[in-house]
Amino acid sequence: MSKPVMRWSGAALTAALLLGVPAVWAQDPAPPEHQHDMSQMDISAPGAWHLMQDGSLSLLFNRQGGERGGNEFKAPNWWMGMASRKAVGGDLTLTGMLSLDPATVGTEGYREIFQVGEALDGRPLVDRQHPHDFFMQLSAAWRTTVRGTGLTLAGGLSGEPALGPVAFMHRASAAGIPFAPLGHHTFDSTHIAFGVATVGVDRGRVAVEASVFNGREPDQRRWDMDFGRMDSVSGRLWFRPSANWELQVSSGRLVEPEQLHAGNVSRTTTSASYLVGTDANRLALSVGAGMNATDEVTRHAVFGEVSRWWGRTLGSLRAEVVEVEAELLIHGELPGAGGHGAAEKATLGALTLGAVRDVASWKGLTASFGANATLYGVPVALRATHGVHPASAQLFIQLRPRAGGMGRMWNMRMAAPPAGEDDEGRERQ
Repeated sequence: MSKPVMRWSGAALTAALLLGVPAVWAQDPAPPEHQHDMSQMDISAPGAWHLMQDGSLSLLFNRQGGERGGNEFKAPNWWMGMASRKAVGGDLTLTGMLSLDPATVGTEGYREIFQVGEALDGRPLVDRQHPHDFFMQLSAAWRTTVRGTGLTLAGGLSGEPALGPVAFMHRASAAGIPFAPLGHHTFDSTHIAFGVATVGVDRGRVAVEASVFNGREPDQRRWDMDFGRMDSVSGRLWFRPSANWELQVSSGRLVEPEQLHAGNVSRTTTSASYLVGTDANRLALSVGAGMNATDEVTRHAVFGEVSRWWGRTLGSLRAEVVEVEAELLIHGELPGAGGHGAAEKATLGALTLGAVRDVASWKGLTASFGANATLYGVPVALRATHGVHPASAQLFIQLRPRAGGMGRMWNMRMAAPPAGEDDEGRERQ
């Protein structure tokens, strides 16, 4: 495990990045009435580049409870920038998303009991959440409309295929919870795919997307790119019954996604999200259900999230029920290794409460103080290894670029570039 001084030296690098980026992107900030989030940005002015950014750095103390828990200081973080303009008869959006997690979190990730996924030094990560790669997204999307029907072409060296709900760090419903959900590898773990291409068609309230991508999980060398064959496929259907509601159903076939386990995975998810208000008075919620099916076993997960803003104060709640990999959590090895039994599953419940309070603004940054607490419903099979009533908590200071007049870049996805106007002059929502 990395020494604390190395963790915090990495955190200093991240702080320097986040302190420097707002100075470049917002030297002469527009008045609030001219600042917009990406879901409503008008890029109809010819030849003009429109720049947007968002990000998060959480300097946190993490205490994970139970027999497998422990204490640590970590600094999970990410930064995202977008540049959009009119081009070739449509709207062009370039996106870059970076994380210094390899330095501030470390290759072993942060402690999160009952979490599994990816590998380190030839062994599975158990009771830990892996760090993000440095290149979280490097992508481009182009959209045009013909007689009210939209066509989107998107692709990236690193990006997200059309599979699952919006990734957890972009969901407004999870705004007060910096940690990944325990169902991350059921819903949105493909948000970093090294090689992806997507085509989308939308008309009115309906959008259909299809992707080909490299479905293999990244390796432990988090500073590089892990390209592979784009032989995984997925499809996703979006429906917006109103301006505030968005529903999706998606399915994908991931070819050899796991480093240590041969075989393909079929993933199916459905979710609904609701978002209304401004960052000073906003309500957001998301619910979802999903499953991963392999040759050996099918595991399910469901989640619900809600966040509510009251001025400078934010409250969030996340509830999950996940069929976890019991044999892996117990023994720290995949089923079949070391003489352990076949793939088993056990149903775990988790409830997380979070609160964040904005305390200061300085040079384009907003500083907040936050706290999270998680309680678990532990299945009988895991009580000997993880405890009967474990509880976890985090205290953190969070730095983010100051939000514009229309709020943050919530509910973003690669194949949904910023809104322009269609050929009948109506703004897309």
